[in-house]
Amino acid sequence: MAWSIKNYGGYYTKRWNKENGLEAQYINILEGITRFGVDKPDRTGVGTKSVFGGMMINHCMCAGFPLLTTKKMAVKTMMTELKWFLRGETNIRPLLFDNCDIWTGDAYKRYKDTYDYDLDEPLTIDEFRDKIKEDYSFATIWGDLGPIYGKQWRDFNGVDQIKNLIDGLKDNPHGRRHIVNAWNVSELSLMTLPPCHYSFQCYVDSDNKLSLKWNQRSVDAFLGLPFNIASYGTLLLLLCAETGYEPGNLHGSFGDTHIYNNHIEQVEEQMSRVGYDLPQLKVSNVDILKGEFDYELIDYKSHPTIKAKLNN
Repeated sequence: MAWSIKNYGGYYTKRWNKENGLEAQYINILEGITRFGVDKPDRTGVGTKSVFGGMMINHCMCAGFPLLTTKKMAVKTMMTELKWFLRGETNIRPLLFDNCDIWTGDAYKRYKDTYDYDLDEPLTIDEFRDKIKEDYSFATIWGDLGPIYGKQWRDFNGVDQIKNLIDGLKDNPHGRRHIVNAWNVSELSLMTLPPCHYSFQCYVDSDNKLSLKWNQRSVDAFLGLPFNIASYGTLLLLLCAETGYEPGNLHGSFGDTHIYNNHIEQVEEQMSRVGYDLPQLKVSNVDILKGEFDYELIDYKSHPTIKAKLNN
């Protein structure tokens, strides 16, 4: 059954109503920012409308896979990034070979910011992308983003947090320490971009259902958040496949939640659309520690893509 944006509105008042569905919660976040957000500068120079605290996503996985339908989502790109995280990788080279371009701008910015302009003119971003793929030595220097997400998940000061998480869920399911943290204060200065979604916690209930809650300090509500929701939804399904639990609930809790000023028109377009039923996602051949899995997206119907600039 489709729902209409006209049925929902009001910042805070309808953050979670099970009858609204995931998409309504997301649209409500967009509406809350556009109505109540304050103007704030940011590191990109673009500027944002921003709110802080109170914004959440709460979704029962029984209602479907949490993939937005009011715009077409780049599922393969999202899955490629998640596999990259799980393998503990931090260099964009393997992403580019999989046609995943979402971290290229961050690597290119570091390259330009540190380039010696007394030499030749720096490469264009297209030339940079090609050279990363063609020149392993160049990629080793300029393709690495520092100890970001994957490094912390798999090697936080020598600790493999993903392995510990899986072992803990199997051996002590009702423990309250099933936490993975990417906010390594001692290494923040080495990261091209400190983690936006900086930690997640897992919870096994009395019915042997596994739930996941992630925390996010900085939320690009239009471009980033839809990816984050679907990525953590996928991770929850992968953890269930590894541990034998049934999927429970997915929760997200957000700090600075913002819309970039150059995304306002796109947000208005998305809020005007009527969403469809959520799809289903099946995962198979799962080996989380190798960052390997197959997936099948079933019954995904969406509106067309809404293009917008990724602000680095």
